[in-house]
Amino acid sequence: MPLSIFGFQALWSPVMIGVLVFITILYFLITVKWRKDFKISEPLKGKEAAYFLTSLVILYIVKGSPVDLMGHIMFSFHMTQMAILLLLVPPLMMKGIPWWVWKVVIELPAVRKVFPLLTKPLLALIVFSGLFSFYHIPLVFDYIKLNEVLHGTYTFILFMSAIFMWWSVVEIIKDDKGLHGLKKIGFLISSAVLITPACALIIFSGTAMYDTYTNPDSWLKAMELCVPTSTLTGLSLSGPELFSDMPPFEDQQLGGIIMKIIQEIIYGVVLFSIFFQWYRKEQDTADEITQKALDDLHNSSRA
Repeated sequence: MPLSIFGFQALWSPVMIGVLVFITILYFLITVKWRKDFKISEPLKGKEAAYFLTSLVILYIVKGSPVDLMGHIMFSFHMTQMAILLLLVPPLMMKGIPWWVWKVVIELPAVRKVFPLLTKPLLALIVFSGLFSFYHIPLVFDYIKLNEVLHGTYTFILFMSAIFMWWSVVEIIKDDKGLHGLKKIGFLISSAVLITPACALIIFSGTAMYDTYTNPDSWLKAMELCVPTSTLTGLSLSGPELFSDMPPFEDQQLGGIIMKIIQEIIYGVVLFSIFFQWYRKEQDTADEITQKALDDLHNSSRA
């Protein structure tokens, strides 16, 4: 059955298009037109704008295009959404926002006291992994998927926790006392390990666990998150099998596998970048380190 039966609004989310266009205009107003109103600022770099616009395009693809609709029909699409939304969009968006804008936001009275706590590497890592794993407990997942407000709120909190987690990896503010070099590598490896149990549960459960992808009534109720109720009322739908020949359990297994594959690819690219930067920095300062060691040895011999 074609997805077109759900209508333009469900397929292309015009409201989200409007929101993202507004965010884009606001972004360029702040970073270009209003930049001189800030005490500290720098001209917007082309690379920053590219990062930010890319993050918005990807965000629309996973949460506003037909991919979002398929995410409510098939679990494998849902896990693809989650992987990209939490592991790819945050670092791109963070690198796209100039450091001086971040500095202004972080120094706001309501943010200044809690931000250092929320971005502590160990806490941020545990919170993000915990929220992700908790969300995919079948009873919790089905309950959240059946409530539009709760689903939107939890998704937003999970997205923010991903930003706090990525803060320890993505260098944003100059002279920020975050993780450096090999510590970042260990941090990302730990993150990959902590979300593995949730993916393993999904892959090796032995049965399809989620009612919102297997029970026709629950599935139809969950579809209200992205399809207007008036549209669903006029359709005769029995379940997700109308749109896919894949059995629910195989779809669930595929979802867990996709999540791990995307996570490994993204983390692999970031790890390579971190290692390369660390190695290059070590090479650049090798002469300085050697000279310092020789000076220390000379001074100690004289003493």
